Amino acid sequence: MSGRSRPVVASLTLAALVALLVSGRPAQAAAAPSAHAGTAPVAAAAAEKVVRDQVALQVGEGGTLHARETIVYEFAGQRGFTRSFVTREHESVTRDRVYRLENVRASSPDGGPTQVSVSTSDTHTNVRVSGAGALTGRRTVVLEYDVRGAIAPMGDTEELRWPAAGGWRVPLAEARATVDGGAMIRNINCFAGPPGTAIGCTQFYTNHTHTQGVFSQQEMPAGEYLTVVVGYPPGATGGQAIHERRHTVATAFSINAVTASALLGLLVLLLGGIVLLYLLRGRDARVVGRRAAEGDHAPVAGARFEPPDGVRPGQIGTLIDEQADVIDVTATIVDLAVRGHLLIEEQDREATGRLDWTLRRLPAPPDDLLRYERILLEALFTGADGAPRDSVRLSELDGTFARSLARVRSAMYDDVVEQGWFARRPDAVRSRWTIAGMVLTVLGVAGTVALALFTDMALAGLAVIIAGAALAYGGQYMPAKTARGSTVLAHTIGFRAFLERGELPAEAGAELGSRERIALFSRFLPYAVVFGVVGPWAKTVEDAGERAEGADNLAWYEGPAEWDLSRFAESMRVFTLTTSGAISQSRGLRGVLANPEG
Repeated sequence: MSGRSRPVVASLTLAALVALLVSGRPAQAAAAPSAHAGTAPVAAAAAEKVVRDQVALQVGEGGTLHARETIVYEFAGQRGFTRSFVTREHESVTRDRVYRLENVRASSPDGGPTQVSVSTSDTHTNVRVSGAGALTGRRTVVLEYDVRGAIAPMGDTEELRWPAAGGWRVPLAEARATVDGGAMIRNINCFAGPPGTAIGCTQFYTNHTHTQGVFSQQEMPAGEYLTVVVGYPPGATGGQAIHERRHTVATAFSINAVTASALLGLLVLLLGGIVLLYLLRGRDARVVGRRAAEGDHAPVAGARFEPPDGVRPGQIGTLIDEQADVIDVTATIVDLAVRGHLLIEEQDREATGRLDWTLRRLPAPPDDLLRYERILLEALFTGADGAPRDSVRLSELDGTFARSLARVRSAMYDDVVEQGWFARRPDAVRSRWTIAGMVLTVLGVAGTVALALFTDMALAGLAVIIAGAALAYGGQYMPAKTARGSTVLAHTIGFRAFLERGELPAEAGAELGSRERIALFSRFLPYAVVFGVVGPWAKTVEDAGERAEGADNLAWYEGPAEWDLSRFAESMRVFTLTTSGAISQSRGLRGVLANPEG
């Protein structure tokens, strides 16, 4: 057998084998009907495609396009198909060009699907055409719809640019489009590929009258479009692009008439608040500046101490900063000791193993006690079971005095109102303004979120947030003293200037003996605690005690064995710090308590 005859023999042999396999396949399939059942849908889906997509575009009044799209679709068990149109382009961060797809309807001459549903997703409009049941084979479907916004002035022309065919989820074998505008075409072009592609299509041309553009493209993958471009003379179609403001974070916080008015109102509110604070607080500053010198002298009448305007240490602290602080309560405890209502005993550290003090109640007449002082004494000398006690160690108050401290501070606020220094309780005024500011801030946050999601006026909500925060912050400065309170404050400020110098005038000191000086300087000491000059004044008491013969203790402060007044300054400094820590609301506050010497 020659070399030429071998291919013929091989072909005959292969044909015989194929015939044998084909003749045996029906029996094999009948024996195992389910063997290939699972692969049939996959094969059917792979066969699904668009055989032809032919679009005829007619330019109508105002540049509206009327489209008649004839689709030959190869079905493989599906109920319908989805055609996707590009109907929104993001031209910038804040602006979109929009194409309106309207009056969509479908028909079929050969039993194809005709039920239409339209949905949108971001930049696309999806047209779903479906039938009552599964379809196989080729069906023809005619889609008709109108498009507005596809024609717009572009330089010295009116340009039609529209993805006329494509947008399928399956491959497209042939796409064809025609454009009739009723006017002379100046230029023509087309592109094939994803939206925005610059790849040219297979073919495009105009008819002999140059009034119709013809475009075609072969073999397009899923998701690609045939985009047609036609240029007309100015005014030929009257088409205009449709633009929409794109709602983004940038546009949500844009400046417009409403937001500008809100910001202007905020500015007026803030300026008004500054003016109000100046009127309220500025009066205090003016009175203090004018009358502070009146209190800058030694408050001594003979051998007696007379505080300015009869103000007590706890009252001074509340008057100065409008707050009843822990240090004000500490100063009150020292003042009660100096005035003979209790005795402070320093414990022997070597005997007890820790630094501690015992407070003992003395049988002094309560006639000179203010209400907050009585509450403080009762809190100190009432046990956890409610029974009275004659003494208490400072360490026993550690972390357990919070409820009592709150009652004392509340009474101190009531006292400054009773004295006529404030029209209303400073803490209540602060709380009222702060709560109002916080509520306004929360409303502003909620409003800003809502406005940002649905409008371009989120800046107005932001203005409300700023106003609320400013109100909450400014509320801390809203408590205002009366004219009487400002005058008393001026005198106490002058008194502080005297305390900071730390010595009596020579003529006053010359009239006093050592023990009288110790007693007098002790009366200054609670005020020194409030003003933060406890160190120098405790040292002054210590020096006076060292010069006094036989003075190893004070009437209100006793140290352990081998203790004398030479150690008083250090003992007093540590006592005030420890007391503030013991009576504070939380043990964690100790690290941030005001340092009496700082």
